[in-house]
Amino acid sequence: MTAPTSPAASASRPELFADPRIGHFPLSATVPPFNASIRPATVPAPSERVPVHFAGDGEGVAELTWGQREILEAMVRQGWISMGGVIPLPPGTTVQDTADRLRYMMSRFPSLRTRLRFDVPGSPVQELHRDGEITLDVFDAAQREDAAAVAARIEACYRTRPRDFTSQWPIQMGVVRQDGRLTHVVAISCHTVSDNLGMVAMSRQIDAGVTDPPIGLQQLELARWQDSPAGRRVNDAAMRFMEKVLRSVPPRPLPLSGDEREPRHWTGVLRSRALKLALPAIAERTAADASAVLMALYATALGRLGLLNPAVIRPLASNRFRPGLADMVGNLVQSGVCVLDVAESTIDDAVRQARQLSMTVRKYSYFDPKAETALIERLVREARLLDPDARPWSCTHWAFFNDRRVAPTGPEPISARRLGDERAASTFRWVEKKVNPYEQLFLHIDDAGDGIELMVCADTRHLSPAGNEALAREMEAAAVEAALDPRAPTRVSARQPAAGPVHV
Repeated sequence: MTAPTSPAASASRPELFADPRIGHFPLSATVPPFNASIRPATVPAPSERVPVHFAGDGEGVAELTWGQREILEAMVRQGWISMGGVIPLPPGTTVQDTADRLRYMMSRFPSLRTRLRFDVPGSPVQELHRDGEITLDVFDAAQREDAAAVAARIEACYRTRPRDFTSQWPIQMGVVRQDGRLTHVVAISCHTVSDNLGMVAMSRQIDAGVTDPPIGLQQLELARWQDSPAGRRVNDAAMRFMEKVLRSVPPRPLPLSGDEREPRHWTGVLRSRALKLALPAIAERTAADASAVLMALYATALGRLGLLNPAVIRPLASNRFRPGLADMVGNLVQSGVCVLDVAESTIDDAVRQARQLSMTVRKYSYFDPKAETALIERLVREARLLDPDARPWSCTHWAFFNDRRVAPTGPEPISARRLGDERAASTFRWVEKKVNPYEQLFLHIDDAGDGIELMVCADTRHLSPAGNEALAREMEAAAVEAALDPRAPTRVSARQPAAGPVHV
């Protein structure tokens, strides 16, 4: 199939994005871009394409690792997801320097030498190549042209090309040259290469020029372990836990917003200094870490707005605490599942509940996504014996939670006046509006200098633009309330929300 390269083309292929279920791969290996609308009107053409030969250790074919499969399933729903960006180059950097850097990366990191095979339609496997060739693109910027702007256009082009996972290497790299000098490098990799912490490990090794053999498991070894009796026992325990959680509450979909937009999927970001100041006070008082506090605040905001009550949350776990995985350059992140019922409670009690759940959820966020699909299909078969119209659990029934912060959150003096002033200074902005979907509701949390950013990615069919901002601001409000008062209530009623439109 020929993948779309524009918003209109994406809209013409709704079958890729219409099914919110998990675990269903397409028959093809080509996936459209995550957001084709950012593709530049003028696509830069390279002046040169420098061949880069590479060779590394290991080769073979294996099943996908659990993390690879989970991110690929997400890309089937959303379009291919990329990592990387633009980096200014130090003076004197040459094309050969950059080609050598690319050769080092391809040779050292097996995930960059991996392609997919679809020998059985809809059932991809991974193939690690021992050697091969990739090209480094060289783009010439005109003498008076803004080199950074040229690099940004190249980045947008790389991010919005459809990707064929069987024939293309999962990284694209180019350099900008102006007046004979290199100014920027653009490196964009597919999310199948690694998660964020794996990319940090990759950068650390590249900067140090490490040549010693990698420590720990590599992806083919990990895939084989996951398919071993020991791996199956870990998966089976995770499935028992997930089944217990999903049986504890009925699948209630997010309500309809009554304000669906075109394009339908919007991302807003709240930058809050007040939230960062409030977290340490709550965490210290409840003996919880800041991540558990944030998850409790998320559940509180979901309940206050009548979105999910109780809140079924899919927290993302890095899985890097497991033996041999700390520095692996690969995708290990998976989403666990938990239920936070914060109705008729204090925010402190909600945090304690989240604290107790968080360790258990991390423990059981390591499983074969095919087993999750089988579990959900079995649960709906059972439910339909009682109700023929029963719907399966899907992405409309839960909210994702991804705490990506790495900076420590130390205590600072706080007062009602200071927190009020900082709340008034918080800013909200829209960063993306696109045709092809996110999950229906996904919260990312990031460091932002002296503050924290809450990035809410949402389907306007279920969460209006006003509701998107309101969700982030309710989290901030609940944090300030709890920081100043240990008895601050969640203000979430035990009454279940109606299934009709909810306007917030």
